[in-house]
Amino acid sequence: MKAINLRHLYLIIILGFITYLSGIAQGNSVKYDLISLSENNKIEVFNRKVSTFSENDKKGIRFSKNENDGIAWLKHVIFTNGIIEADIKGKDEFQESFVGIAFHGTDNNTLDAIYFRPFNFQSTDSVHKIHAVQYISQPDYPWEVLREKFNGKYEKAVVPSPSGNEWFHVKIIVKYPQITVFVNGNQEPCLSVEKLNNRTSGKIGLWVGNNSDGDFANLQIMSLN
Repeated sequence: MKAINLRHLYLIIILGFITYLSGIAQGNSVKYDLISLSENNKIEVFNRKVSTFSENDKKGIRFSKNENDGIAWLKHVIFTNGIIEADIKGKDEFQESFVGIAFHGTDNNTLDAIYFRPFNFQSTDSVHKIHAVQYISQPDYPWEVLREKFNGKYEKAVVPSPSGNEWFHVKIIVKYPQITVFVNGNQEPCLSVEKLNNRTSGKIGLWVGNNSDGDFANLQIMSLN
C-alpha cells in the first residue's frame, strides 16, 4: 500500500512539473492586487501620494494630483516581453489628465510609457482627437520631441472613443521592439509602434503625467517568450 502511494506521489510530482513547464512556455499571467501591494509596501511611489479605493466593481489605487510625472513602481517585478492589462480612469479636463503604464524602466527618468489623454478621447477638434494615446521613451524622446520630429507616428486617436470620465480597459502587448495597444477589447490596435531604445527589460509601474491624478485597477501581466 505504501509503495502504491509513493508511486502515486511521484506521478503527481511529475505531472505538476510538466504543467509548470507548460505554463512557462505559454506565458504566466499574474493578477496584482493593487490594494494589497500598497498596504504592504510593495509599491515604490515617486512624486505622488497613493491611496486605495473600492468602488462598485473596481478596487485599486488612486494617485494624488501634482506637478510633473508620477509613478508607482511594482517592487521586485522585472518586465521583459508580455501583455499588460489594466482598467484606468482619468478625467475630461483639458491638460489635466495623463494616465498610463510605464515599463522597461531603469529609474524614474529612464523608461518607456504608453499613456492616454482622456480629455482628447471625444474631442471635436480633429488635431486634439489624434493626440489621445501616446508612446514616449524617456529621456531622449518625450512627447514634445516625438510630435516635432515624427508628427502623428507615436500618438493616435482611440477609436471607438471612450468617455473621458469613465473607466476604460487597456491591453498593451510588448514584444521587443514592437508595442501594440488595444482599448476596451477592440480587435484593431489604436497604436502600434517600435521602441526607440535598446532596453529589453526593466521596472514596470503605473504612470501619471503633469498635473494629473488617476485611478488604476485590475492590473494583470502575462509574460511572453
